Amino acid sequence: MKLHILAIAAHPDDVELSCAGTLIKHALAGQATGVIDLSESELSTRGTVENRYKEAKAAGEVMGIKVRHNLKMADGFFRNDEAHQRMIITYIRHYKPEIVLANAIADRHPDHSRGGRLISDACFYSGLRKIETTWEGKPQEAWRPKRVFHYLQDRHAEPNFIVDISDTFDKKLQAIKCYSSQFYNPDSTEPLSYIATEGFIDNIIHKDGFNGKRIGVKYGEGFVSENIPGISSLDDILLPLIP
Repeated sequence: MKLHILAIAAHPDDVELSCAGTLIKHALAGQATGVIDLSESELSTRGTVENRYKEAKAAGEVMGIKVRHNLKMADGFFRNDEAHQRMIITYIRHYKPEIVLANAIADRHPDHSRGGRLISDACFYSGLRKIETTWEGKPQEAWRPKRVFHYLQDRHAEPNFIVDISDTFDKKLQAIKCYSSQFYNPDSTEPLSYIATEGFIDNIIHKDGFNGKRIGVKYGEGFVSENIPGISSLDDILLPLIP
């Protein structure tokens, strides 16, 4: 199966919190999308690995993705090295995405920053034919995604562009809430974590609302591109702005 967009994330729920609206938008347009989680989030303060798999599966169904894989890299301790790059390269070459969405390059959680660079580097190396990889025992052809875009996470970063997700925002929230073990629950007996504080999801709503306001729509998701995206004409960036 060839994917149009492959979102790769250090942890299950990174994609949902950061770029689910964009993935849903493309899935509804009939384009094949998928998600790769690098780790099982085994170091998470709340919930269990078993719960995370169930939550990720439910969220994937909401987002309409075609495939989801977990590479079982060590949460907190994976590295941007050849071994980890090769793991990602095999999946990039297998699914041949045109676009890869990756963790933020600089963020509060060290896994996000390290994951963002790891994913970006793997996308580049995936295009080098002298790096040999196999899938199910068969040699793979080199493949480099046309674009790698980094989604915004906890720390503010100035986006290079913002995607209008006004029509998919409600489904994004539905996908986020599939991770019920991770977020605020007054009846929970588990320790409080950063994302389990009351009002955390409200912050996501406000962030997407702020990004939407910047382009004249209700909700938006921002992305950072390390190179300059090209357009065929100025009409490609026109949106019906609010008067």
